[in-house]
Amino acid sequence: MAGNNGFSVSGYGPERSSMASRVFARDSLVRRLDWPILFAAIALSVIGTALVYSATRNRTELVGDDQYAFLIKHIMNTGIGIALMAGTIWLGHRTLRTAVPILYGISVFLVLLVLTPLGATINGAHAWIVLGGGFSLQPSEFVKITIILGMAMLLAARVDAGDRDHPDHRTVLQALGLAAVPIVIVLLMPDLGSVMVMAMIVLGVLLASGASNRWVFGLLGTGAAGAIAVWQLGVLDDYQIARFAAFANPALDPAGVGYNTNQARIAIGSGGLTGTGLFKGSQTTGQFVPEQQTDFVFTVAGEELGFAGAGLILLLLGVFLWRACRIARETTELYGTIVAAGIIAWFAFQSFENIGMTLGIMPVAGLPLPFVSYGGSSMFAVWVAVGLLQSIKVQRPMSA
Repeated sequence: MAGNNGFSVSGYGPERSSMASRVFARDSLVRRLDWPILFAAIALSVIGTALVYSATRNRTELVGDDQYAFLIKHIMNTGIGIALMAGTIWLGHRTLRTAVPILYGISVFLVLLVLTPLGATINGAHAWIVLGGGFSLQPSEFVKITIILGMAMLLAARVDAGDRDHPDHRTVLQALGLAAVPIVIVLLMPDLGSVMVMAMIVLGVLLASGASNRWVFGLLGTGAAGAIAVWQLGVLDDYQIARFAAFANPALDPAGVGYNTNQARIAIGSGGLTGTGLFKGSQTTGQFVPEQQTDFVFTVAGEELGFAGAGLILLLLGVFLWRACRIARETTELYGTIVAAGIIAWFAFQSFENIGMTLGIMPVAGLPLPFVSYGGSSMFAVWVAVGLLQSIKVQRPMSA
């Protein structure tokens, strides 16, 4: 029975009821998270932490007297990335949809800054903004997110409103124009690796949007023609041309442009089934593989953890992509489907390119391995992507 004051005999009144509702809502949110994705991302980050430490602890030219310098920074980057994921889930992908114009403007502004005297060249790529105090920012990593959100906003607007069954030609053209602006700027840096990823994102978004197949085939043809034009017009730097030449002919200049890939394959091949043991790889300890904590971190896994450890990384990436595909398929709104598909295209291609270049089946493009490679900008971006996927999952209607 309830008293006249509105409180029940058991002592549960409006305040206690409201508190119970909030606890239930939090519990419901936790239960609706996609835990396999979260587990895969955390496991990859933990493995990456060990590999980054192994790759940097003996490199005095990088760490000086502090062998834990990169380890501590990598852990901090991962922690900040997880916090960004939580913030993204709290805001929600639908809330971010309304902020897309602001986010897009900021990302374009930042990549433009790279072309000014504020831009810096690191590892041969003029794609960074040095902030001071040992910190730097690679804006192209965040452009990947804004391209996904921006194209999804345009392509899904009328479909989710119920006005159309699929995006019309005018909408597709607007979405392609939105993506083209930052892609052209990144190409001028030139950061060819990021451009390749962005192109795959655009392709994945178009395929998921239900746009006419003519746009997909037209995009593929335009991409091929653009690649030829970039080569002929001399947009690429000499080191990038040399990388493609070394990919086409692995025996070309093994002590020069082909050195990285040759050493990478030696490291992976020496690992065998179970590896030489963590921190015991001769190629890694001897510092034979350049940029081993970033672009070539997979070689540490291949050498020290062997086929088993490298296979575990592939398995975890596969779990991540599998669950992301489920989220894309099961969401009831086109906007969520497109966002998830863009993330899938991003992670799938970037992982394939990173691992492929260490095996010699893809050209060296300077792309990090998601969650595993060292790098703050990349780590922040991939965890924001996890937050977007989780938001799509938890905000899906319960009946879906």
